[in-house]
Amino acid sequence: MGFDDNDNDAKQDDSPKLSDPKKPEDDASSGLTRKMSETSICATEEEDDEEGRKIELGPQYTLKELNEKDKDDESLRRWKEQLLGDVDFEAVGETLEPDVKIVSLAIKSAERPDIVLPVPECGNPKGLWFTLKEGSRYSLLFTFQVSNNIVSGLKYTNTVWKTGVKVDSTKEMIGTFSPQPEPYDHEMQEETTPSGIFARGSYSARSRFVDDDNKCYLEINYTFDIRKDWKEEQPA
Repeated sequence: MGFDDNDNDAKQDDSPKLSDPKKPEDDASSGLTRKMSETSICATEEEDDEEGRKIELGPQYTLKELNEKDKDDESLRRWKEQLLGDVDFEAVGETLEPDVKIVSLAIKSAERPDIVLPVPECGNPKGLWFTLKEGSRYSLLFTFQVSNNIVSGLKYTNTVWKTGVKVDSTKEMIGTFSPQPEPYDHEMQEETTPSGIFARGSYSARSRFVDDDNKCYLEINYTFDIRKDWKEEQPA
């Protein structure tokens, strides 16, 4: 997961891939940025920003507080309407902490039916999780549910090792999402698995879903294979 046949070096992609309503430029002055709490820290490689500085986040608000704040600011009002949509404030308006549940993960390839991966509750699938065909084009599809409050800067990170050596590192920004009953879908860009005798074999990997507070919603530690062909039996 995260391989590209033409580039096995570590890579990052921080650009949003889903619709992410843009905040007004004066967010900092309006006090609508997020606050990092000790209980939300997830010990990840992404705790610092790209320049090595700790990210300073502002106060956190419930959705009711956010909806009531700065009503005279027309640009801010339009941004909140676009982001919050039809949020039921009676159901979620008093909760500070957002919650994100990864509903399903799937590997999509034109060469075969989708491989739907069961989401492990403990984060550690037993045994081989899936097999990829060498030189094949594929993409990852995430389905996730957001509840309680807005999740800001949700991103996916993935690190891959072979025989103890890191061979790939990926970070992709998914976006900012308001709570809603319907799940969201996010499909990553299509990539190509490496090919050749040295590319085949077993790999270990760690995937995480974290937000701007470095709150980790799911961490998966797993193993997968790259082989000459797709494996006949994949997880259902």
